[in-house]
Amino acid sequence: MRPTPTLLSLTLDAALLRIARLQDLSRIPDHLLVDLFHRTISAGKLTEKVLKLFLATDCEEIVLLVQLLNIKQPLVPVLPTRCSEKF
Repeated sequence: MRPTPTLLSLTLDAALLRIARLQDLSRIPDHLLVDLFHRTISAGKLTEKVLKLFLATDCEEIVLLVQLLNIKQPLVPVLPTRCSEKF
């Protein structure tokens, strides 16, 4: 028989299901933020937007995990614009 899930576990699971729709994670305590980050990676839901959301919290542990896991933010190429009318 499986143990009964805790309210905290259910809350983190619900946040994980809606992680792409969340706008701000800054009010979440750091230890819960790290747990949610691990769950996000395990679930395969870490996108560029979600990564920016986690990094915007300025949690040192998240920054360290991103560096240790060698996660890089994709660079968006800038298309050249016409600088002069000489073409």
